[in-house]
Amino acid sequence: MSTTPAVETQAADSATAGTPTTRAVARLRAAVEQGDHATIVGLFRDDIVFHSPVKFRPFEGIATVGALFAVLMRTFEDFRYVGELTGDLEGDADSCVLVFRARVGDKQIHGVDMLQFDDEGRIATFTVMVRPQSAAMALSEAVFAGLVADGVVPAPQAGGQQ
Repeated sequence: MSTTPAVETQAADSATAGTPTTRAVARLRAAVEQGDHATIVGLFRDDIVFHSPVKFRPFEGIATVGALFAVLMRTFEDFRYVGELTGDLEGDADSCVLVFRARVGDKQIHGVDMLQFDDEGRIATFTVMVRPQSAAMALSEAVFAGLVADGVVPAPQAGGQQ
């Protein structure tokens, strides 16, 4: 993906201006575009909670969520943020919703990343919702296989499910 110098300057300016939250969102978007896993994980709180669209219990803690993001970055194809919504949620935390498009295999995915931040602009809660259901299932299968391959979760036992 190429950008014009004006766009690059605008992205650099937004990463240094504004509130801790707006700076974190700008850094996250730039890191995702560049495939910079270390910068993405550096934006997380140590006790980050990640709510998956296909798993009831959340992933918790920077080590687990960081490992999950490594798998996600390999799994999604043509991932791009296409919109951003800001506003207030219940509670005091700053929040942002990033709208994205991606592909997993032959499935097109439409989704949103709902982010809640702490006072320092670190991501405290990361919730993902995706559609359609067929794409969510393809994503679930690919991510689970990646988590097993990376040793993050155990492989299912023969004849049983986890």
